[in-house]
Amino acid sequence: MNHNHPVFTDNDPQSELVTLNLGPTHPATHGVFQNVLQLDGERIVSGVSTIGYIHRAFEKIAEHRPFYQITPLTDRLNYCSSPINNMGWHMTVEKLLNIQIPKRVDYLRVIIMELSRIADHIICNTIIGQDTGATTTFLYLFQFREHIYEIFEEVCGARLTTNIGRIGGFERDFNDIAFAKIDKFLKEFPKALKEFENLLTRNRIFIDRTAGVAEVTQETALEYSWTGPLLRATGVDYDVRVSDPYSSYQDFDFEVPVGTSGDIYDRYLVRNEEMWQSVRIIEQAIVKLKTEPKGIFHADVPEFYLPPKQEVYNNMEALIYHFKIVMGEIDAPKAEVYHAVEGGNGELGFYLINDGGRTPYRLHFRRPSFINYQMFAPMSEGMLLSDAIINMSSMNIIAGELDA
Repeated sequence: MNHNHPVFTDNDPQSELVTLNLGPTHPATHGVFQNVLQLDGERIVSGVSTIGYIHRAFEKIAEHRPFYQITPLTDRLNYCSSPINNMGWHMTVEKLLNIQIPKRVDYLRVIIMELSRIADHIICNTIIGQDTGATTTFLYLFQFREHIYEIFEEVCGARLTTNIGRIGGFERDFNDIAFAKIDKFLKEFPKALKEFENLLTRNRIFIDRTAGVAEVTQETALEYSWTGPLLRATGVDYDVRVSDPYSSYQDFDFEVPVGTSGDIYDRYLVRNEEMWQSVRIIEQAIVKLKTEPKGIFHADVPEFYLPPKQEVYNNMEALIYHFKIVMGEIDAPKAEVYHAVEGGNGELGFYLINDGGRTPYRLHFRRPSFINYQMFAPMSEGMLLSDAIINMSSMNIIAGELDA
């Protein structure tokens, strides 16, 4: 913390305000960003948010990369749920190319995306508990995030920055070990989530620290273009999976939980219920997979789907296609498309303008964390510093998604 000399206001020479730099490396911040706060004692009088500490110019880099080479960039947006970013980008390219995806691929994607949503919400809700003093809940539930990463590792070989999937589907089918790990997770996680709720949901200390704190009205949330759990906590029933279904989400039966007051407690409740709904969706997807032909894990698009490595190493035609696809030497139509998915923090959108060249002419990532964060400083005015930290936790601002 950096305290400068007290600032005396013109109106009252006896009052003292202290400037506090909350970030970019303050131990209480949840990412590499900064808020310059004016404090009267422990109460925040005003604040200015500053971002850009890990700005990496993703959108400009993407304009110099073929479609496939953009996928690893999306990993580093919200790195708490990378597969959602990967698949959202692949679906955007599929919309550009008008590729029809097999149902089995849709269901496999749904499983991975919902596991990612659970991992994302585990991080947010356990850290809300941690910041209110409940370390046990944080340590206990976090192990299941590790189990989800083990599933990712079995499917694609990576854990955090996954680069999972391909345009048209997956690079390989899920093996028996992957399905066994998914089944094990579905059996064990609900019990742990129930225990987590028993520890926090009706805990008097937790409720006192979160209920009625940082309340947001529906009107204000919509004015700031909030989406995701933050918007739904205010009572607005908006979820991209329902309003504009993708990956056959219309085939699934699930509920969209909403809150009433938009406070920290409601955000916690919404994310908890979303984890239950994600488990429900994954269970349905497992059942639906049994009715689909086995062995299908990508669409039939040889112009854009990378050939198997074994063929690349032994077949000249496959080697040529592999090179042409990776280097972006196959023509794509001139078009302008927008595709959005329901990310861990809200509507994650990809606005792509293609001029027929090797790389996108323009690409814009609609990052929910960037949009949601705009409201943090105005919300903090009049709030105790300790409450502002919990508010930051409940917003789940991921710095990688904030600074694209």
